[in-house]
Amino acid sequence: MKNIAVIGAGTMGNGIAHTFAQFGFSVRLIDISETSLEKGIQTIQINLDRMIKKGSIDEAEKQTVLSNIKTFTELRSGVSGAELVVEAATENESLKLKIFQQLDEYCDPDSILATNTSSISITKIATAVKRQDKVIGMHFMNPVPIMKLVEVIRGYNTSDEVMATVMELSKSLDKIPVAVNDYPGFVANRILMPMINEAVETLYNGVAGVQEIDTVMKLGMAHPMGPLQLADFIGLDVCLSILQVLYDGFKNPKYAPCPLLVNMVTAGKLGVKSGEGFYDYSESRKAEKVSASFS
Repeated sequence: MKNIAVIGAGTMGNGIAHTFAQFGFSVRLIDISETSLEKGIQTIQINLDRMIKKGSIDEAEKQTVLSNIKTFTELRSGVSGAELVVEAATENESLKLKIFQQLDEYCDPDSILATNTSSISITKIATAVKRQDKVIGMHFMNPVPIMKLVEVIRGYNTSDEVMATVMELSKSLDKIPVAVNDYPGFVANRILMPMINEAVETLYNGVAGVQEIDTVMKLGMAHPMGPLQLADFIGLDVCLSILQVLYDGFKNPKYAPCPLLVNMVTAGKLGVKSGEGFYDYSESRKAEKVSASFS
């Protein structure tokens, strides 16, 4: 398997494309927005330059990685000949279902169709296609080129062969794949999001301030980043979306999003990507935090 298509040039999509290209795969990065594609490639270039400064790669290797990536704005041409497609579009169920319907039509019959969803049911996404045995979850962690974990999620009809193929493929990217079953939030977000939500509740109830809550978790629990800062980094809208999936899936009040989180998302305070969340992010501070995540 050498030909990979990645749908979505945002944070996760460009990170996944970067990672596959770095390990010698031929990558087609697809997005309906030419501007998003340009920004995605620019992000990859910046991250490769950081790797050069750290001595991880040299200029020639950077150019090889970039040459392994081609961009497309048209889905049919972008996925043509791809042996694996990784969908990394917005965390929206109806959008993902629509994309997978198109992939079933456009892709070769033997192509594996993966989704980078962080919470939406793989089994539900697979209902959009005829090849349900070839649909699987590949939940990469952000930042993708750095983080080792890939949650590999088996849908109800995912075949053993596809599961084994994706596990081995993940290892070839110098990742550590962990096989999990298809339940709301899988493992990572089923545990992480209630913790983040509880941190927001702690702030909402006036127990402590933002920095105090994060400091307790960093110094007391050895977390590299406090839960409120992590929420800003993930995106408060993404956190809210995942909590809603968990709440709808389990019907358990413990997954109900904190009103403060709901209000912040409604007000457009989404964290790093909007410039303000639980912390304030000027352009210089934003660049500093992104740089720190790759150090």
